[in-house]
Amino acid sequence: MKNQHLNEVMEQVRAIDGDQAEFIQAVQEVFESLDPVAEARPDLIKAGVFKRIVEPERQIIFRVPWIDDNGDIQVNRGYRVQFNSAIGPYKGGLRLHPSVYIGIIKFLGFEQIFKNSLTGLPMGGGKGGSNFDPKGKSDAEVMRFCQSFMTELYRHMGPDCDIPAGDIGTGAREIGYMFGAYKRIRNEFTGVLTGKGLSFGGSLARTEATGFGLCYFTNEMLKANGKGFDGQTVVISGSGNVATYANQKATEMGAKVVAMSDSSGYIVDKDGIDLDCIKQLKEVERRRIKDYVDTHPQAEYHEGCNGIWTVPCDIALPCATQNELTMSSAKELVKNGCYCVSEGANMPSTPRAIDVFKGSNILYGPAKAANAGGVATSGLEMSQNSLRYSWDFEQVDNRLQGIMENIFASCDQAAKEFNLEGNYMAGANIAGFLKVAEAMKAQGCV
Repeated sequence: MKNQHLNEVMEQVRAIDGDQAEFIQAVQEVFESLDPVAEARPDLIKAGVFKRIVEPERQIIFRVPWIDDNGDIQVNRGYRVQFNSAIGPYKGGLRLHPSVYIGIIKFLGFEQIFKNSLTGLPMGGGKGGSNFDPKGKSDAEVMRFCQSFMTELYRHMGPDCDIPAGDIGTGAREIGYMFGAYKRIRNEFTGVLTGKGLSFGGSLARTEATGFGLCYFTNEMLKANGKGFDGQTVVISGSGNVATYANQKATEMGAKVVAMSDSSGYIVDKDGIDLDCIKQLKEVERRRIKDYVDTHPQAEYHEGCNGIWTVPCDIALPCATQNELTMSSAKELVKNGCYCVSEGANMPSTPRAIDVFKGSNILYGPAKAANAGGVATSGLEMSQNSLRYSWDFEQVDNRLQGIMENIFASCDQAAKEFNLEGNYMAGANIAGFLKVAEAMKAQGCV
């Protein structure tokens, strides 16, 4: 970075949070894009915006004791990082996964600031979760954990304060248990969690939103560069909601998805992935993706996740987890003719992988823009809850598509304004930052 102030703030982040690799990576990526902004806007430096935006407004860490089916007491750690409320109440998911620690929650919360800003909706940035692993747990164990988790988290939530949602490990089941616990503790029925069931305030299209939104954004990026999904071969990592519905929408747009994965390995089906089978395996039966080949003998299963990026494709959609796509994987994609990478997961590409994309003129859609469809539809769920009204699927989907098209337009315009045309990562960071920065400046030193 050329700007001295940004370098100084970055060094402070490293000194204070040196053990939080994911958070440092996220801040570094954003600051590199904001270099021209810092040069052009000394007023934001004077207002202390860059110093303030890297420090969460509030970090909450708490104990979560719960009783397993054997009657033994288990203890996990819970987190909620309320990062920035300059443009609205904190909004961001709850991740339940053994890898969760404060650094991952802070990286996710920091990304959420800019992602939420890009949607155009009044939502601040936050994130939370626990190192609890719902895999292999009974429904009763998950319920007891969620109820215990909420006995602390409820103190820090509210429809005008902080509205959590789902993330990895937190699906409709977990959100339902958490909402039930919140409702009982607070004796009120409010839209305080999103991703709820349709029978108690959830929004149609929320399950599909991140995957659909990813394809809407990617399609706009492709169209702006004279391309499209039609007739293209696509590889998608992951097999959760994001990957599943990205597969569905990409297929509807004329593409053929030939590979998907889970945490154990990946499948390749050159005839095109049978999406109904994936939904049955992952959403209904909760089985591993390797079982796909039992009913599809023409398909191949390979152990390990990283090999999925060796499968030849035109478009790659990483939808699994952070830093899954490395420099060597990026080189494999380029070698095999991939010309577009768009991110459905949060920060799935390492910095060196992104450098490969830039150096190879790959169309690159960064996560904070490309996967904003989930939180955008969460915002639409909040609106419906406030209205005490529900829109139909088509209404929500149309609003989602419009939001994603506007996000791409904002990224494209911001990149062009700072002489970075085609750099959609910089455009996303700049456009998302400036809205929040102006609000922080206007509200004074708070």
